[in-house]
Amino acid sequence: MRFMMMVKGDPPPGAMPSEEILAAMAKYNEELMKAGVLLDLSGLKPSSEGARVRISKGKRTVIDGPFAESKELLAGYWIIDVKSKEEAIEWAKRVPFVPGEFGDEGDIEIRPFFELDEFGEGPAVERHRELGEELAKRKA
Repeated sequence: MRFMMMVKGDPPPGAMPSEEILAAMAKYNEELMKAGVLLDLSGLKPSSEGARVRISKGKRTVIDGPFAESKELLAGYWIIDVKSKEEAIEWAKRVPFVPGEFGDEGDIEIRPFFELDEFGEGPAVERHRELGEELAKRKA
C-alpha cells in the first residue's frame, strides 16, 4: 500500500532548517531507504513563494501566498510503500521534530493513495495505466 506522509506547516520567508534538523531528517530518510519503503520525498518552500488557483462557478482566480493558516499547509512529504496503515503510522511516529525549529507543535498527516485496480475496468482507467507506464519510462 502506498501512503503519503505530509508534514504540516509553513516556515517563515527566508527561514532555512537548522543543521540539527537536516541531519536528523537525513538519518530518518536513510532508515526509510534501508527498509525499502521510500518511493519519493521532498520539502516545500514557504507559501509566500507560492500561489493558489481557486475555481469557483467556472471562474479561475489566482491568489498569491502567503496563506494564513499554516497548520493546513504542506511543508514537505514522503511517499512510502508499506504493508498497512499501521506500518505507515509507525514510520510517521519516527519523523524527526525539533521543538522551536518552526514552532512547538507539528502534524504528520497520513493518506493512502488510490490504486487503479480499485476503479474496475474501463477506457479511462486503461488510459491512466498507459500514462503511468509512460511516466515510468521517462523517469528511467
